[in-house]
Amino acid sequence: MAAQNNAPLPDGLEIAGYRIVKKIASGGFSIVYLAYDGEGNAVAIKEYLPSQLALRAPGELAPSVSKPNLPVFRIGLKCFFEEGRALARIVHPNVVRVVNFFRAHETVYMVMAYESGHTLQDHIARLHAKGSRMGEASIRQLFNGVCAGVREVHANKLLHLDLKPANIYLRSDGSPLLLDFGAARQTINLDAPMLAPMYTPGFAAPELYSRAATLGPWTDIYSIGAAMYACMTRSMPPPVEARKEEDKTGAQFARIEGSYSPELIEMVRACMALDPLARPQSVFSMQKVLQAAPTLAPQPVSEEAPARAGGWRGLVGRFGVKRKASN
Repeated sequence: MAAQNNAPLPDGLEIAGYRIVKKIASGGFSIVYLAYDGEGNAVAIKEYLPSQLALRAPGELAPSVSKPNLPVFRIGLKCFFEEGRALARIVHPNVVRVVNFFRAHETVYMVMAYESGHTLQDHIARLHAKGSRMGEASIRQLFNGVCAGVREVHANKLLHLDLKPANIYLRSDGSPLLLDFGAARQTINLDAPMLAPMYTPGFAAPELYSRAATLGPWTDIYSIGAAMYACMTRSMPPPVEARKEEDKTGAQFARIEGSYSPELIEMVRACMALDPLARPQSVFSMQKVLQAAPTLAPQPVSEEAPARAGGWRGLVGRFGVKRKASN
């Protein structure tokens, strides 16, 4: 079924104690709204609405799901809801805070706390436009925080499954926040092979494209390594299929030798191993490398501090944005 353009909920709608202000993001699996709770606090509300399975016409509140798509829609709905429940139990400074989740209009909603800042993807692009990139100290500090958040997620028997710079949010003080978990998408892809993969080429581990492969912490570790690769090389990591034909990451790593310490480059290289067994098996082992002092001081890299701006546009612009393999 081809993706459709779903009508958002109307501005001003009262739903479960929240008032919808406006739609601020939409994508293949969800629509995100700016809303206010009963005390006037701003929140982001993410609505489960997979465009390949459901259609909502203007003026309607509940989506229309055809009978053939109903089983898969319900599986994804259940997973989305369970994911919200699981995330609501996680209270960690590096994981987006889910403050509520509820059912309404024949679908489910996840309510997330407001944060001010912008995505790592935006930060990389800003530096690239100035001919610069992140230095080693900044990368070590940032990804130590990312690993801390992922470690807490894994401790709660969850996987992120969609780690990439667009889903790593930088607060105004530069500390990272993990956004947009992909468990519901993973379940839908497993149960509905006719749907296109919704992962981002370059950041998705090889096992995400195989129904027979086992997923685990090593799957997220690949994506963390790919995100670090993007920061260090200022380029997109090559997709898995392209790497299987001709792996050009080695040439990129060679270009940045001297700009980063050998152990940091080697850790990123190991994280991006196509063989899951060749990767670090826990984010804790990554943190030990990131927290250790470099044995060889890298050449200084000029960079700017994270900008203090973004607000809602920066934060929620990446909640639920479509992720097709063709992106």
